[in-house]
Amino acid sequence: MSGGTHAGRYDVIIVGGGIMGAATAFHLRTLYGKSVVLLERGMVGAGASGVNFGNVRRQGRFLPQMPLSHRAREIWGRLPELLGEDCEFLATGGLRVAYSQADMAVLEKHVNEARDWDLHLDLLGQNAIRSRWPWLGPDVVGALMSPDDGHANPRLVAPAFGRAAKRAGVVVHEQCEVADIAREATGFRVTAKTGLEVRGEVLLNSAGYWGGRIAADFGEPVPIVPRGPQMAVTEPLPYFMEPVLGGVSSNIYLRQVKRGNVVFGGGLRGPVETDPPRGRPVPELSIAQWGRVVRFVPALAGVQVIRSWTGVEGYMDDDIPVMGESGTTPGLFHAFGFCGHGFQLGPGVGAVMAELIATGRTVTPIDPFHIRRFESLKPA
Repeated sequence: MSGGTHAGRYDVIIVGGGIMGAATAFHLRTLYGKSVVLLERGMVGAGASGVNFGNVRRQGRFLPQMPLSHRAREIWGRLPELLGEDCEFLATGGLRVAYSQADMAVLEKHVNEARDWDLHLDLLGQNAIRSRWPWLGPDVVGALMSPDDGHANPRLVAPAFGRAAKRAGVVVHEQCEVADIAREATGFRVTAKTGLEVRGEVLLNSAGYWGGRIAADFGEPVPIVPRGPQMAVTEPLPYFMEPVLGGVSSNIYLRQVKRGNVVFGGGLRGPVETDPPRGRPVPELSIAQWGRVVRFVPALAGVQVIRSWTGVEGYMDDDIPVMGESGTTPGLFHAFGFCGHGFQLGPGVGAVMAELIATGRTVTPIDPFHIRRFESLKPA
């Protein structure tokens, strides 16, 4: 997907070619006509955006994220129109399962609170569960159904945005790790380790975990740590499990793709290396996950797990991402630290950041995610 090695000056430089950066590049070009260059240290979508579970989920979120999540969900439904491919997105519904009355109380509270954020969910008791999904484990006592949620293939989405952005005129440089970012009188100068140098009026920092380093370089340190999600997939089975499954208290989730494989993840995260980025699945964590997966769906006992993987994700200490303009540097914008739940938000983040960069405002409220909440960490 390389856009060549020529230097140049652009309206916007984007550092980080995950789903946030690629979607922002696409919207900046197609909606606002901006000249954009996208710099990615590896391949577009090969980092955290490509190794996650693939959950297109709105229920269970930090509720002030709902306007952003709703905007993202609307875009998910238009991927074929926008990108020319559906990225295997399926609106199968998402089912959050309760194993106790305490779990049910959590679900009931979420139903009532989410309604105020225009998210309407179906709370189901044990009889309804048994009638609709008889293959669920016998100790499930209820569940919360979000009928418009679903899942997609994370390996396809960010690259699809990147290809569509490039077709629209965005210059994309892959295998292009950034070595230096400097603020100049008229914008930014970014130098890559390849020797490429680009200039732009605006810089978007969408570099995932490494976005924290860029923010710190501009006097905005944030509490972010790298962790490795633990994902795995089974051999293909006859298709039977339509909704995405998750737990209230177990934090394990699973989904079945149309080809029959069951993808699962969640629970504890493993250690990773960041320079260069590298992670290895932890077998003990996968074994612990599998025990909980079989509790969800006992019929999966004895099925073969054929592959596991991980990657590097950035986690903020308050589990809330960083989005918006810089508090220290005019022309600098941030969109990073999505704490393992940015996949569903990604298309919406791209639309919002493009709108904010191009017009100076956004109709979608993102104040709770502003980097100013970490002002106490700034050096004296």
